[in-house]
Amino acid sequence: MTKSIDFYFDFISPYTYIGHKRIKNEGNGINFIYKPILLGGLHKLWNITPQAFIEPKKQFMIMDCEMVSKKFKIEFKFNSNFPINTIKLMRGCLIFNNDQLKEYINLIFDAYWKDNENINDQKVLIKILNQIDVSIDEFTIKIEETEVKEKLKKLTNDAFKRNIFGAPTYVVNNKNFWGQDRFEYALEELNSTS
Repeated sequence: MTKSIDFYFDFISPYTYIGHKRIKNEGNGINFIYKPILLGGLHKLWNITPQAFIEPKKQFMIMDCEMVSKKFKIEFKFNSNFPINTIKLMRGCLIFNNDQLKEYINLIFDAYWKDNENINDQKVLIKILNQIDVSIDEFTIKIEETEVKEKLKKLTNDAFKRNIFGAPTYVVNNKNFWGQDRFEYALEELNSTS
């Protein structure tokens, strides 16, 4: 049986980018199931004010992400367009499967948190979609489908019901591990049941 960890994520979170890179670099042999959520929607459900809107926290977050990325040898640049609305991009995670989905997630994360691109700019999105052989028209039609919109809402509401309040969150054996710095703890929990 393949071991698996649920990974709740939103592209808006720099810590989630770091968590994603750690999965790629250190998560060999483990099946990480990516669960897209809308972090802004989750914060509203919990009545949380995001760090982006509290200036000292935002400044600390920038410094902290740079420090952590350096430690783990992850290319990182805090995006000058932060924060942005990721709803359409998160819906995009629900229209792809398997390798195409993995590549889409990689490309979006890298464009935003490595290359400092505005991923809400249609030209940037077209460039990304071209790399996975998807047209902007096809993408736009699919992410506006009611089923896709409702699925993202449901995933976000399900996360809330699971007492998830931030991203990234790893879920193992029905236990929540919040933050990229809980990656090792999630692995330990997974290995404790093997």
